[in-house]
Amino acid sequence: MTLPASPRAFTLADFDFPLPPELIAQHPAPERSASRLLDGTAALPVDRIFRDLPGLLQPGDLLVFNDTRVVKARLFGQKASGGAVELLIERVLASAADDLPAQPGHGAREVWAHLRVSKSPRPGSVLHLDGGITAEVLGRCGPDDALFHLRLSEDAFEVMARHGHVPLPPYITHADEADDEQRYQTVFAQRPGAVAAPTAALHFDDGVLQALAARGVRTAAVTLHVGAGTFQPVRTEDLSAHRMHTEWFEVPQTTVDAIGQTQARGGRVVAVGTTTLRALESAARSGTLQAGHGDTALFITPGFTFRVVDRLITNFHLPRSTLMMLVSAFAGHAHIMALYRHAIESRYRFFSYGDAMLLQRTPAPDRS
Repeated sequence: MTLPASPRAFTLADFDFPLPPELIAQHPAPERSASRLLDGTAALPVDRIFRDLPGLLQPGDLLVFNDTRVVKARLFGQKASGGAVELLIERVLASAADDLPAQPGHGAREVWAHLRVSKSPRPGSVLHLDGGITAEVLGRCGPDDALFHLRLSEDAFEVMARHGHVPLPPYITHADEADDEQRYQTVFAQRPGAVAAPTAALHFDDGVLQALAARGVRTAAVTLHVGAGTFQPVRTEDLSAHRMHTEWFEVPQTTVDAIGQTQARGGRVVAVGTTTLRALESAARSGTLQAGHGDTALFITPGFTFRVVDRLITNFHLPRSTLMMLVSAFAGHAHIMALYRHAIESRYRFFSYGDAMLLQRTPAPDRS
C-alpha cells in the first residue's frame, strides 16, 4: 500500500522573487477597469483586461465584496517637547470598555493607533496634532502591545475627515494627493474603518458592475477593516513562528444565505480580494459558514483547507508576504510562482495600484 505524500514544508524563502522596482505602481490606471487582468484559472496564463471579467464568470456565480471604507487615518503633530509625531489610527473604539470598532456620528474619541516618534510617549502625556487637536496617551494596547491607546479631544472620525491624510502604503513614494482620496477607495465602500484599501476591488467601476448583473452574476458583501498589519513583514523562515496581525470582520446572514443558495445551484463563490476571502474562511472555521463578527488572525499557508471560496480576484503581492502564502495555498505554490514570473516578464504593474489576477482554487491541498 502506498501512503499519500505529506504536504511540503514551506519556508519564507519559498515565497521570495526578484521584482524590478519600476513595476511597483505609484498611481492607478487612468480608468479603473482598464487595468490588466492575468487569467490564472488554467494551466497557462492568459493576458486580459479587467473589463473582460464578466465573460470569465457564469450566470449564477456569486461575487463577494469587502464593503469597508478607507478613512484618512494618518495624522501629524508633535510632542510637548517639540518632537515630530506621525499617528496612524488603526481602530476607533465604540466605547472605553469595548474594543469593537465605532461608526461615525457616535462621538467616539478613543482609538488604537500606531505612532512614529523618536521616543515612545509615556501614559498621561499629551500629543498636539494638526488643527489644534490633542491626543492623551492612555497606554499600550493590541497584540504584543504594538499599538497605543489614545483619547482624542474631539470625535475621531471628524478629526480624520478634517485633518487626516489618505494612508497610502509604504511602497508608494508620493504624499497623498487629491486623486488618491477617490482612487484609493472602492466604488461601493460603505463602512468606515480601514487604513488600507481592499485593492482587488479598486478595479471595479459602474460599467463592470452593470455587465456582471446583465450576465446573471449576483453580488454580496462582507466587511473586513483592513489594518496596517497587512504590510507587516514576515521575519522568520519558520512560518509557524509568525504571529499574524488581527483585523475586525463581519459576515452578515444575508451573505451566508446568498452563498448557500449559490452552492445549492452549483454556482461558484468568487471572493474579491484576500480580505474578503479571509473574512469568509474565518467565519467557516467551525466547518460551516456562520454569520457573525469579531477579530480574525487567520494565517493561511499551503495545506489550508478552504471551505467557502472557489475563485479569487486579487492584485499582485509583496515578496515573502503572508498574502503570497495565501494565494499559494489557494491556487498552488508552483502555479503562483509561474504566474508571477509571467507577470514580471510581461510588465504587469504590482501592488495596491497595480493590475489584477483571477485564480481558481486547487482541488486538494498543495503538494508541489
